[in-house]
Amino acid sequence: MDEDTGDERLGRRERDILALERRGFAGPGAKERVIREELGLAPVRYYQLLNALLDDPRALAHDPVTVNRLRRIRETRRAER
Repeated sequence: MDEDTGDERLGRRERDILALERRGFAGPGAKERVIREELGLAPVRYYQLLNALLDDPRALAHDPVTVNRLRRIRETRRAER
């Protein structure tokens, strides 16, 4: 995404990450398997990208319900530490 073009839309990978976060997963390891198979990312890298995405105003504009839910979870976990 080139900042000079004024393009404020999320890239495909960012949209795919948010879409994956809207899904429910049954059983341990199911989400990590989907991250590897569908996105081609290591889970550690996925969570790094997701965390950065939660601070991106474009992500909030694209999917405010998911981003706000994940922000609340993140803040709760930070407060517990």
